[in-house]
Amino acid sequence: MKPKPFRTEAYGDDGRYVRDTAMGLVWHRCGNRTLYADTDRSTVVYHANYLRYFELGRASLMRDAAYPYREVEADGYVYPIVEMGVRFQGPLHYDDPMWIHTRPGELERVRLRFEYIITHAETGADVCRGFTQHCALNSHGIPVAIDPKTVHLWKTFPNP
Repeated sequence: MKPKPFRTEAYGDDGRYVRDTAMGLVWHRCGNRTLYADTDRSTVVYHANYLRYFELGRASLMRDAAYPYREVEADGYVYPIVEMGVRFQGPLHYDDPMWIHTRPGELERVRLRFEYIITHAETGADVCRGFTQHCALNSHGIPVAIDPKTVHLWKTFPNP
């Protein structure tokens, strides 16, 4: 089943945030451009590289929310991925501009989820949608409750 088209409008005066006009959800947005090294022999982005784009999206969201991963780790936490998923809807080719849309998803005691939508920046076409699920660990690799700053970010991120 094909998802509803992802169309956005400005959310406030900060161009890093947009609202999905169909669902009303607010997304953090960052731009990127496909490198030649990201493509495969078929001239499209190799599927595993979308996970790098997801990382760029979540790192940008955390940095722009004033809690970059460097600070998360300095506070004694790491958030390895324990599950991920991607549904592809169209290709990106070399030098294509893209928007990486990221938002906080579900939040549990020791797990958190990021949601992603990547679109072609010029045409607006959906490229893929996905998620990453992370587990909170302390610096010794032991599961712990999610740190208070991340919990605060999840609770204060704009919702409809």
